[in-house]
Amino acid sequence: MTITEKILAAHADKTEVTPGEFIEAKVDLALGNDITAPIAIDAFEKLGPKEVFDRKRLVLVPDHYAPNKDIPSAEQCNILRKFARKQQLEYYFEVGRMGVEHALLPEQGLTLPGDLIIGADSHTCTYGALGAFSTGVGSTDLAAVMYSGHLWFKVPESLKFNCHGSLPKYSTGKDIILYIIGQIGVEGARYMAMEFAGEAISQLPIDDRLSICNMAIEAGGKNGIIAPDEKTEEYVAGQAKRPYKIYKSDPDAEYLKVFDYDMSTLKPMVACPHLPSNVKPADQLGDIAIDQVVIGSCTNGSITDLRLAAQVIKGRKVHPRLRLIVIPATQAIYKQALREGLLETFLDAEASISTPTCGPCLGGHMGILAEGERCLATTNRNFVGRMGHLKSEVYLCNPAVAAASAVAGHIVDPGGL
Repeated sequence: MTITEKILAAHADKTEVTPGEFIEAKVDLALGNDITAPIAIDAFEKLGPKEVFDRKRLVLVPDHYAPNKDIPSAEQCNILRKFARKQQLEYYFEVGRMGVEHALLPEQGLTLPGDLIIGADSHTCTYGALGAFSTGVGSTDLAAVMYSGHLWFKVPESLKFNCHGSLPKYSTGKDIILYIIGQIGVEGARYMAMEFAGEAISQLPIDDRLSICNMAIEAGGKNGIIAPDEKTEEYVAGQAKRPYKIYKSDPDAEYLKVFDYDMSTLKPMVACPHLPSNVKPADQLGDIAIDQVVIGSCTNGSITDLRLAAQVIKGRKVHPRLRLIVIPATQAIYKQALREGLLETFLDAEASISTPTCGPCLGGHMGILAEGERCLATTNRNFVGRMGHLKSEVYLCNPAVAAASAVAGHIVDPGGL
């Protein structure tokens, strides 16, 4: 079996599963945020139970419109707050302690190898980077898990992406996943497990692996997953909140299709409007002027990302015609960036620095676009109206491209800055 099939089989108390099979499986961790959890809470309370299945296995994070941007968002967050107190949830993360959910949970040691994780957020597939089966679900599915601790799944077929070679300077995990989505399209892995392997993957830090699995959903994937290695175990060993189990695909595991890519010549990539699959190398875009640059989100708000961006922008100034918004993904990342002088570097460059929030990524706040404006962002989605006005545009890239372009005033390859 593949790693995905092994995890699903174990959580369904079966010796094996096959693609297309429907199973009921035990959930190790369930996640909700300030947009999706209020619907789940309402559905849960209509079911009638007094207590959630496990107060240590349900995590609530107000991060999308938090800190509250208006009265409706304040009401949404208050629903989470009251429910967390009522249920005495161990893992409710208030403003000042919270972060962007998909960066926060791995940091807190809550998402672990071998886990089966669901979240009422499409980018829950992030945690596959640690060797977990992790996928997004609807709010009523979250309510069912809050009630029972179980959920049904259809076992997905698996695709394997072997990424060979060593990445060139300024190319990152973000470029790997943008390139792959560009190759297979936004429906190329619809309801399939996307398994990533090869030396280009094993050489990546965990932060970059999280970025890759985060965007599996942008190819239609049910989940993204990377088999744990020494880096994974080193990452989780000191912070794991509970025991975990390592799974790996069998050598004779069957895949619907296997892809082989040479990443040794991969250039920094940019996804142009209005699909993550509309990908071109940054150095082939010409003079595309931009109004805003955002560095952050669950895809690229890690300390690794901030270091790369600061390295590029250090000693330079943001172009006077645009604005640069930097959003560390968690409080711990913010503090580490402060210690390392990264925030000072961004401030010296005349960037704006925000407390952790999803904010502009979903068109929430902290950087909404006006009509006709263009934003270059390290976020994960660039659909029509994603970051504001329906006649605005979003381009996706890695932090080095974002920082270099913030200086140049238009989209550039950082190697040519």
